[in-house]
Amino acid sequence: MDLGPPMPRRLSTDSEVPGKPPQKILHLDLFSGIAGNMFASALLDLGLSQKELEADLAGLGVEHELEVTRVERGALSARYLHVRVPGVDPGHHHDHHHGSHGEGAGGRHYREICEVLESAELREPVRRRALAIFSALAEAEAKIHGVTIDQVHFHEVGAVDAIVDVTAAAIGLDRLGVDRVTASPVALGEGQVETAHGLLPLPAPATLELLKGIPTVPGHVQWETVTPTGAAILRTIADDFGAMPAMTVDAVGLGAGNERKGALPNVLRAVLGHSNENLGADRISALEANIDDLNPEHFDYVMDRLLDAGALDVSLQHIQMKKNRPGFLVRVLATPSDARLLADILFAESGTLGVRMQEWERWILARDVVEVETPHGAIRVKRVRGIDGELSFSAEYDDCKQAALKSAVPLREVVASAEAMARDSHS
Repeated sequence: MDLGPPMPRRLSTDSEVPGKPPQKILHLDLFSGIAGNMFASALLDLGLSQKELEADLAGLGVEHELEVTRVERGALSARYLHVRVPGVDPGHHHDHHHGSHGEGAGGRHYREICEVLESAELREPVRRRALAIFSALAEAEAKIHGVTIDQVHFHEVGAVDAIVDVTAAAIGLDRLGVDRVTASPVALGEGQVETAHGLLPLPAPATLELLKGIPTVPGHVQWETVTPTGAAILRTIADDFGAMPAMTVDAVGLGAGNERKGALPNVLRAVLGHSNENLGADRISALEANIDDLNPEHFDYVMDRLLDAGALDVSLQHIQMKKNRPGFLVRVLATPSDARLLADILFAESGTLGVRMQEWERWILARDVVEVETPHGAIRVKRVRGIDGELSFSAEYDDCKQAALKSAVPLREVVASAEAMARDSHS
C-alpha cells in the first residue's frame, strides 16, 4: 500500500502522534420529517441520559415533567418524549403549538422566553444554541403574521413545550459531544393542520419559511411531518444536507412523533458516528510506461534512481505486449511537481519511447516516523493512524536488516523488538 513519503523523523521521546481525534457526526434521516420532541427522543435513544437531561432542564426554572416511553410506530420501535405541564389536559401534545401575535391568555412573548433562557442555569454553549433556535422560530412567525419579533406570542402550553424541546435539543447535542450535524432532504406532508388561528395549509406557513434554502422531498402523507419547532431546530443545527457522510457508525436512535395513519412510521432516525479524520487527501501524478527490451537486471538500478529522485512509489507488473512479447508495466507515483523529472529518468534509463501521465486523487492515512533505541541499535519505526483511530507500527526494513547483520540475530527479532519498543513508548 502506498503511504507516500514519511513525515520528518521524530525522536521516540516526542509525545505527538499522527492524526487528529475523530469528529463526532450526527446524521438525521428525515424520511418522516422532524418535530422538537422527535429530535429530543432520538437523542435519548442514541444514549443521552434522561437523568442528566432532566437535571440540566431543571436549570430553566420552568415547571414541567418529562415522560419517556418506548412505542411502536409501524414496524419500528422508537423512543417517545412527552412534556407534561402541570394542570393541563394530559392528552395535549405540542405538534401544533404555532406562534401568534397579541397578548393571548397566559402565554409568553418571544422576549420573555429569551429572558428565561438568559437567566437559566445552563452551559453557555447550550444557552447560545437554544437562543439561536428560538430566534429563528420567532423571526419566521413574525414574518408570516406581519408583526414585529417582540409581538410574537406563544400560547402557554406551546411555550413550555417549545422551551423544553429547544433546550433539550441543545443539551443533547452538547452532552453527546456532537461536532457536526448533517441531514437528508426533509419529507413534507400535505393537507391541513388545526392551529389556534384555525386551519392552515401544510407545510404550515412558519415551517415553510424556516425551510427556505433547505432541500425537501414530498412525504406523500396527509399529515404534518415538520413542525415549526422542528424546522427551527433543523435550520439552526444542520451544517449540511444530503446523503449520510462517510463515517463509522457508533449508534442509531429512533425518535417517535404522534401516531399517524398510513404505512409510513412517524419516526426520526438519528445516526451518531465519527469521521475518518485520519484519512487525508491529496493529488499525485501517475507515470506509466510499457517496456519489453530492458535487461531485467537493470530494474533494480532504475527503481533506485526513481526513488532517490523523489518518487513516492515504483512498481512493476508483468504484461503481454503486441506480437505476443512479454514485457513490464512500470508505474511511478509522484508529486505533480516531480513528474517531469521522473519522466526524464524513465526515458533515459528504460529506453521507453513514451511515458503516460495522469493525475489521481489519493486518500492517505496519517503517519510519521519515530526512532527507537533497541538492543540492536537505533531503528526507525513508522506509526500509522488507521481510520478507526488506532495506531499501528511498522519497523523500517533497511534499518532492521543492517541491525540484524551487525548483531548476528534473526531479522524477525529485530523487527519485533523495534515495533514493541515503539508501541511501549507511545503507551
